Amino acid sequence: MKEIWDGFYSDGTPAFTDIIRGEKIPEGLYHLVSEILVRHTDGDFLLMLRDPSKENYGGFYEASCGGSALKGENSLMCASRELYEETGIRSDKFEQIGRFVSHDTIYFNYLCVTDCDKRSITLQIGETAGYKWVNEDEFIGFVNSNKMIDVQKIRYMPYLKKQGYIK
Repeated sequence: MKEIWDGFYSDGTPAFTDIIRGEKIPEGLYHLVSEILVRHTDGDFLLMLRDPSKENYGGFYEASCGGSALKGENSLMCASRELYEETGIRSDKFEQIGRFVSHDTIYFNYLCVTDCDKRSITLQIGETAGYKWVNEDEFIGFVNSNKMIDVQKIRYMPYLKKQGYIK
């Protein structure tokens, strides 16, 4: 079954057209992606290990979970679904911490603060292969290293700088 997304213009207004995952996105159209940075109430951050079989950045840790909004979803609905699918964490409490527009994608960046049992993280076959919780100092080391996915660092840059995480 093909994954269908809603098409949008760069300002986020609906284009009332469908986009099919894997097909070229027409010039001037965009699809929505929600990325969620997860912080525990104790201050630790969740890093998710991308499945090694993933085409882009397989085997890398990322400072978020997330993915494309399905047809009919807004960015918050997508964030809630993706967070649950990739981590097992249920939440509808998200703080928008950024928005980034690429050549064909509008990224909504969210922060989710959770008090979940840190051992209860579940993995999504084909998406995530592991996880680890890191304290703030380890997180700062991660975002200031070459271990953080470069394009993700760019999308999170305003938030990371504002929080003092980027040196």
